[in-house]
Amino acid sequence: MYAILDIETTGGKFNEEGITEIAIYKYDGHEVVDQFISLVNPERDIQPFVVNLTGINSNMLRNAPKFYEVAKRIIEITEDTILVAHNADFDYRILCTEFRRLGYEYERPSLCTVELSKNLIPGQVSYSLGKLVRSLGIPVTDRHRASGDAIATVKLFKLLLDKDTTKSIIQKSIRLNPKKQLEPKHIDIIESLPSITGVYYIHNSEGNIIYIGKSNNIKKRINQHFTNTNHKSKRIQLHVASVTYEATGSELVALLKESEEIKRNKPIYNRALRRTVFTHALYSFKDENKYINLKIDIADGRKHPITTFSNRQSGKSFMEKAVEEYGLCQKLTGIYKTKNSCFNYDIKSCKGACIQKELPETYNQRVTQLIDKNSYKNKNMVIIDKGRDIDERSAILIENGVFKGLGFFNLNYQINNMDVLASIITPMENNRDTQHIIQSYLRRNKKVKRIVFDKI
Repeated sequence: MYAILDIETTGGKFNEEGITEIAIYKYDGHEVVDQFISLVNPERDIQPFVVNLTGINSNMLRNAPKFYEVAKRIIEITEDTILVAHNADFDYRILCTEFRRLGYEYERPSLCTVELSKNLIPGQVSYSLGKLVRSLGIPVTDRHRASGDAIATVKLFKLLLDKDTTKSIIQKSIRLNPKKQLEPKHIDIIESLPSITGVYYIHNSEGNIIYIGKSNNIKKRINQHFTNTNHKSKRIQLHVASVTYEATGSELVALLKESEEIKRNKPIYNRALRRTVFTHALYSFKDENKYINLKIDIADGRKHPITTFSNRQSGKSFMEKAVEEYGLCQKLTGIYKTKNSCFNYDIKSCKGACIQKELPETYNQRVTQLIDKNSYKNKNMVIIDKGRDIDERSAILIENGVFKGLGFFNLNYQINNMDVLASIITPMENNRDTQHIIQSYLRRNKKVKRIVFDKI
């Protein structure tokens, strides 16, 4: 069974592209038995040359589903299939990148119709999809749109199957994504590991830690280390002697422990990932009319941000949601560049702070609510999350806006006083990385319990 697909993207820097349209035709070697076609909101800008090429613009995608909304359907329609695409390396890379952003490792065997065509139909002037199918008399409509190109690829692939009389070239062309034979040593290590959330430590024969990581499924993650073929994984596979782990239950605890343990132990194969990457931050300032303005800007260590983001797009998405949730002005949040009223005021969903029609005191109250919710500056609180067992919870202590450490407690105990907190908290370092980890986690997990204290 084959999943023949085509993807249109935003263009842009390598591995920063987003999908704008996807078409998948499930093909059993004789006919199409299922299909999935959808525009996709990439949540990022589309390069002008791509708009001209495909005709797909941002207005068309405003109400389109985002990738996470179609991800399950893509997994289902491509389950137990071989992916087929014209220049499969590109489409497969884009698909894997989008799934990786969701924390999911997407793996499928693949076939490239460019390579197959060069083997089965040699001597063509061009192997670009448009020129190739035209030279073979295959009709193509909606060129540079996912559905049109995918249908053309279906027809091309059917022709290639017919031409491959021995079936030997197609079999040899199947690329099985990193799944090499495991050494017995590696199998024994994997068998001993649990499928739980925690931090893992990879040791060499001398017991030294050579790599530290965190995962929501330690067994699966170690298996990936042992089967991947990139340079770092190969080095780990060569030197690993054992793997130990520490269960955390909570992903937040795992992230914080991973960050601190790496800084403390400085494992040789963690060098490329030493800092949590956050490129942008949310700042506030008062303008000449005494309105609190919000701005997403490049993170500056000399300033004190309200919260931080992994990239500009993440910050922009946060701000757009905040404008809607708190009734903020697009102009005063940097979303709508204008010297006059913002767009939302024109459609009566902004109360007019942009043109001083709403009093700054009233407007600033809502901005302050947003700031208070997304910053723990000067706050005393405990974040309560999952524990390692069903009757346990984890506690992350923030004192006067400073991360102090974390611990675990049994549900039979109440952590509402300093004595109990002091007994369960393991002190940890407060730094920009821990602040980013905590704030990002709280944004993603709004239902996580927080106990706020007047004074600890």
